[in-house]
Amino acid sequence: MVSLLGKNGAGKSTLFLHFNGIYEPTEGKVLIDGEPIDYSKKGLMKVRQKVGIVFQNPDDQLFAPTVEEDVAFGPLNLGKSQEETQEIVTNALERVDMSGFERKAPHHLSGGQKKRVAIAGILAMNPEVMVLDEPTSGLDPRGSSEILQLLYDLNKEGMTIIISTHDVDLVPVYSNKVFVISKGNILKSGSCKEVFDDVELIRNANLRLPRIAHLSEILEKHDDIDFNGDYPLTIGQARSHFNNLIKN
Repeated sequence: MVSLLGKNGAGKSTLFLHFNGIYEPTEGKVLIDGEPIDYSKKGLMKVRQKVGIVFQNPDDQLFAPTVEEDVAFGPLNLGKSQEETQEIVTNALERVDMSGFERKAPHHLSGGQKKRVAIAGILAMNPEVMVLDEPTSGLDPRGSSEILQLLYDLNKEGMTIIISTHDVDLVPVYSNKVFVISKGNILKSGSCKEVFDDVELIRNANLRLPRIAHLSEILEKHDDIDFNGDYPLTIGQARSHFNNLIKN
C-alpha cells in the first residue's frame, strides 16, 4: 500500500493520470510489468484491466442513471454476458458495503457512498492495482476511516493500493511505502520512518510531521524527553515509547 504525499498542486493527480494511459507522457515512458504502455485502443483496454483509477471527485466518474448500471459498465465493455456481469456487480457492491443501492441514482448518494460506488466500478474490472486520488477528500472523519479500512482490507486480499494525499496523519497508519512529490518531482521515497525522519525535507515540501511526531518533537525540546530524533508516528508507537520510559 503506497502513498504519494504532496501539497495541493504538487503534481499528484497529473502523475496518476499517466498510470493507466489517460494521459500520455510527452517525455519518457510509463512501464507496467516492465512493458511500456501501448496507447492503442486495444492496448489501453488491457492496461485498464490491470490498473484502475478512482478520481478525487466521484462525480467525475459516476455517470449512469443507477448504481447497478454504473458498476456494470466496465464488465459489459469487456464482453461479459449479462449473467456474468450481474454476478460481478453484486459481488463488487457487497465488497464495498453498498448492497441494496443497485437501483439508486448515484447523484442522490452521500459523498462517502459515491466513493464506494466508484471503487466498486473499479473492482468490477478485477484490477491488480487500484490508484485513488485523494480518497478521503470531502469526507468526514468517520467516512474517511471507513474508506481507508476498505482499502486496507482490499490490500490484505492481495490488491496493490496507491493513494495520493496531503493528510500526513493517515499515511503512517496504512502505508508500507511513501513517495514525497513537490513541483512534479519525487523528492524522496522509502518507509514511513525513512521519509518522516527527514524533517527538513517534509517541511520544505510544505508538509508537516504527523501530529504524534510533532507533539514528540515539542516534548523533546521543552520537557527534556529524549526521543533521539526517533519520533513515533502513530498512537501505538507513542504508547510503546512512553511505556518503555515508565519501565526504565
